[in-house]
Amino acid sequence: MVLFTKSRPYALVLALIGGLFAGAFTSAGSSAAGKEEKMSPNKLLLTKAMDALFRDFSEEDMRRYYTADYIQHNPSVPTGLDAVIGLLPVLKGAGFDYETHRMIEDGDLLLTHTTYSNAFAFGAETVVAFDLWRVENGRIAEHWDAIIPLHEETASGRSQTDGMTDIVDIDKTEENKKLVEAFVREVLIGGNVGKMSDYIKDGRYDQHNPVVKDGPDALAEVLDEITNTRIHRIVGEGNFVLTQSEGSWNGVPMAIYDLFRVENGAIVEHWDVLQEIPTEMAHQNGMF
Repeated sequence: MVLFTKSRPYALVLALIGGLFAGAFTSAGSSAAGKEEKMSPNKLLLTKAMDALFRDFSEEDMRRYYTADYIQHNPSVPTGLDAVIGLLPVLKGAGFDYETHRMIEDGDLLLTHTTYSNAFAFGAETVVAFDLWRVENGRIAEHWDAIIPLHEETASGRSQTDGMTDIVDIDKTEENKKLVEAFVREVLIGGNVGKMSDYIKDGRYDQHNPVVKDGPDALAEVLDEITNTRIHRIVGEGNFVLTQSEGSWNGVPMAIYDLFRVENGAIVEHWDVLQEIPTEMAHQNGMF
């Protein structure tokens, strides 16, 4: 598996203000654009909040859509709204933009699966991220994420973000969350490869990790290298379920975000982002 090993310190990010970034503003829009009338209130809020931060670079809108005591878990950015507002000139100067591929909602938590462009502040020109957001009283109150550089070539031939996006089977949300939780606990944490066929049927496991091929056998081959040790959160809507886990990659502590798609009671597709947990962070909140 491929991981993002280091997050750039916040001080370095701020030092890049003043035109050190290059790259034109891209026109890629959020996949939610034009569909606002179909959105829940929280999804509509998050779309506006992400535009404020990642596209409009608007301090006024940031203060409208985020809480003043905004809690940050990105290891490089200090906690609090003012710290994020301080990044706006960096992002604007870079021509930063984003495209959201999936957004799922579970209570007060929303997950976005997103590509960020002109994203040198976060480690590469283009990065893929899972962002987890918590809503409180109509504003974004807390944020977790994991980030990885975009890979043009992958073992499966799929990209890190393509595949099905439609949310279906809303009535099966809790059933699918229980299925995924059992899979992660029994196979990814417990290492019980022999039980994999209880969750992956007919050998179908469409993979989006850059270096892992399709199928359960390819997954089994990498389980000796990566260890999930604890699930922190499970977020699901219909056929999509994400686990936010803690673990290690060859002994290196990792934040692990796994997104699974469930179809007819089986796990059929998987996306992930792994990011190293640094020993020093810009806050005391941790990555979880």
